[in-house]
Amino acid sequence: MKLTDKAEEILEALWIATEENGELSMSLEQLTAAADDAALQELTRLAFIEVKGTRVHLRHEGRDEARMAVRRHRLAERLMMDVLDLKGVHGDERACEFEHLLRLGVDTKLCTLLNHPTTCPHGKPIPPGACCEKARKTGDLGVVPLTELKAGEEGEIAYLATGDSKKMQKLMSMGVLPGNRFTLRRAFPSYIFRIGHSEFAVDAELGREIYVRRDGA
Repeated sequence: MKLTDKAEEILEALWIATEENGELSMSLEQLTAAADDAALQELTRLAFIEVKGTRVHLRHEGRDEARMAVRRHRLAERLMMDVLDLKGVHGDERACEFEHLLRLGVDTKLCTLLNHPTTCPHGKPIPPGACCEKARKTGDLGVVPLTELKAGEEGEIAYLATGDSKKMQKLMSMGVLPGNRFTLRRAFPSYIFRIGHSEFAVDAELGREIYVRRDGA
């Protein structure tokens, strides 16, 4: 089922209001919607919401869809701010645009890439998905910082979580790029790893900014 962007945003607002703020409903004014708004009609037809006068109520039938809409939005925020280093209003705007693309399992792949985060950059909880429950039960944390690996482990670079251009240039000059294979040769006192036929060393601070997907994860 594919909802319109406006319908998803209404569900998000209602879920946050009811589940996190303890409100019973929201006004049309709060939702910036008119009584004949197409998105409201769409959600009413699906029995996800109920409109009583100027108040909009989230029905039980719409809670799961609303919860997942909030999950997609907050995962998008983590991607924009943690990985792409787009912060502030600009990051929030890009997250709002990107969240609507996180369907058909894309949200699960993103959640795994981000190592199943529990909160958004603003400290709000990210509703867990089936992938989070599975990861906790199996111990499979997917993508982790290089510093989580032991000497001898191999894997693939997932992404670089640094907003420092000098650090980024240093890592790129080493061949630390998403998709490149590596072998961790030593984990103390510095992290020595091999990429191709060359070996490089980084300290723990920089190692924590290199996210990898270990073999078997």
